Amino acid sequence: MGATLRDVLIVDAVRTPIGRFRGALATVRPDDLGAIPLKALVARKTQLDWDVVDDVIFGCANQAGEDNRNVARMSLLLAGLPVTVPGATVNRLCGSGLQAVIDGARAIAVGDADLVIAGGVESMTRAPLVMSKAREAFPRGDVTVHDSTLGWRFINPRMEAMHGTHARQGAGVPAEGGADGIADEGFGHGLFLVVSVVPTRGFQVDFGSRNAIIRSA
Repeated sequence: MGATLRDVLIVDAVRTPIGRFRGALATVRPDDLGAIPLKALVARKTQLDWDVVDDVIFGCANQAGEDNRNVARMSLLLAGLPVTVPGATVNRLCGSGLQAVIDGARAIAVGDADLVIAGGVESMTRAPLVMSKAREAFPRGDVTVHDSTLGWRFINPRMEAMHGTHARQGAGVPAEGGADGIADEGFGHGLFLVVSVVPTRGFQVDFGSRNAIIRSA
């Protein structure tokens, strides 16, 4: 631990608008949403050799639907980055995107990487309904379907008994919705500090209670 850590610099920062639940971005898959700011970075940094990117790290809290199977890797491929560029997805629930940035910065600081794209993507609107597999052929009885938009699914009974997960689940609702109590429809952002907002589906301003969404020129 005696070695000196390297300085970490943010070269560029972009994101998509933030939309309401079932709002303007409801038809956009999260892997496509994550690709939008990555494409914008490629367009802005034409002098960069994108083969030298050491990693693309995204945070994603749900990962139960179209954002499954490493959405960071899916998004970078959809954005047209070289197939040699790796991707990793981390989950610290509401802090997932920030965790991705921390992981990327740490990798650079200790010399494990030189260039990292870090950010996150989420779409609560497109979170699927999920259910357990049948334990036997031709099962009988009712089947429970869980809404994966917010909160825990398939809760371990031991966890429920030990920590009271329903109380914790309720306490987590405001953090998902933000200060205005609005559930984010989805957003993607890439760090490569004024953050540029990339027009998405004709919109460029966040959809929230403090400012109405407007169409970009």
